[in-house]
Amino acid sequence: MSPTPHAELRFAAGPFLVYLAVAALGFLLPSPEGITLAGWRVLFVFVATILAFVVRPMAMGPMVLVSLVLVGITHSLELERLLLGFGDETVWLVIAAFVLAGAVERSGFGQRVALTMVEKLGRSMLGLGYAIAGADLLLAPVVPSNTARGGGILAPTVRALAGALGSTPDHHPDRAGSFLATVGAHSTLITGAMFLTGMAANVLVSRAAADVFAIEFGWTQWALGALVPGLVALALLPWIAHRLLPPTLEDARAARESARRSLEAMGPWSREQRIVGGVLLGLLVLWATSAVHGYPAALVAWIGIVVFLLLRIQSWDDVVGNRGAWDIMLWLGGLLALATALREEGVITVFAERVGASVGELSGIWVALALCVVYFFSMYAFSMLTAHITAFAGAFFVIALAAGSPPLLMVPLFAYFSNLCGATTNYSTGPVIIYFGLGYVSPRRWLRVSLVISLFHVALWIALGMAWWKVLGWW
Repeated sequence: MSPTPHAELRFAAGPFLVYLAVAALGFLLPSPEGITLAGWRVLFVFVATILAFVVRPMAMGPMVLVSLVLVGITHSLELERLLLGFGDETVWLVIAAFVLAGAVERSGFGQRVALTMVEKLGRSMLGLGYAIAGADLLLAPVVPSNTARGGGILAPTVRALAGALGSTPDHHPDRAGSFLATVGAHSTLITGAMFLTGMAANVLVSRAAADVFAIEFGWTQWALGALVPGLVALALLPWIAHRLLPPTLEDARAARESARRSLEAMGPWSREQRIVGGVLLGLLVLWATSAVHGYPAALVAWIGIVVFLLLRIQSWDDVVGNRGAWDIMLWLGGLLALATALREEGVITVFAERVGASVGELSGIWVALALCVVYFFSMYAFSMLTAHITAFAGAFFVIALAAGSPPLLMVPLFAYFSNLCGATTNYSTGPVIIYFGLGYVSPRRWLRVSLVISLFHVALWIALGMAWWKVLGWW
């Protein structure tokens, strides 16, 4: 796949100068006691990188590369340390998941799953909502790009279904389109929260948990913690959207018939689709039983890729041509290298000690809850989930550690909120932007509905989530 020049080569001089100015502070200001000079410099380069994700002088990959080069040419870190992040298991898990997702899309398996769910459940508008949410849930563990899953696979299906029901942005949007677009956007956020591989940047939370709390919050733990609150949230979402944006049409048989015709046009299950489905099911079983066989999550994912290659479901050109996978490797591996350096150079330790002295006798549980609520609604100031996670994960984890917050209360709540906070606005993340861009819901109405759904998530995941994690013995 050839790169898109305008997307990759865009450069904004003003924001880049802001990035350089922030990074330069680490080289101009003296380092405080307890933090090495290298750690102090890396800290400001790291902060400047986060800022660059917001003001966007260039794409994320090139900006992380600039930061690594800046740290390297100033002799702040040796090359070996700059490369450490690229060998991290979680980075290769995400790369593998992107490659697997390519097979899901190319084989037509993802589209067939979505259409089959519509055919089986689409007897009513509410049933269509559950079909969309169910299809998203089935695809989320193996399609780590929420934009590819929600915007690339499911959003076109939603648009086609609404059209089949006589609902377009200009004519009768409330007939079906407003409801379906809302369910589609918000179900992608819930399913992204439910799996470590449900959204590419989730691994940043997992790694921060290991760095700060020294705990493993891997694929199995992540999915187990989200199991009960996630399924309840997904079950209630279509009903809530139905109440907030009631469709004027309740008979969805036309959409069901449209899905049936599309499935007939696709023909019977192809060899590729059957193999993809079987392999994905096997991967889910292996991920869920890691405690039995001991295979790391990344190794399990690469087993799936090898099977696809041996059975010619995808070619080696498909693997090396998956631009999203290798772009993820660059910016995610680079960020993890910088974050590791912050820990090793004493930055996190000094920050934790000073914050610990300031929080005094505050209850660790209340500190964790307050931090996570602030984190959730601070998403109003961001237009990218990755930038939001990068900006807050390490700092808020250190504050929680200093306050004595239970690690397995703070980490899961923060992890799931890292996706769910995308519910706040119409510009929070790729799939939300795509669903909003379908044009069925006005900005004011979208924000009003989003506020209600956001409050629903905060209440549900704190109350039911904490109860479930207590049952699991996590805190």
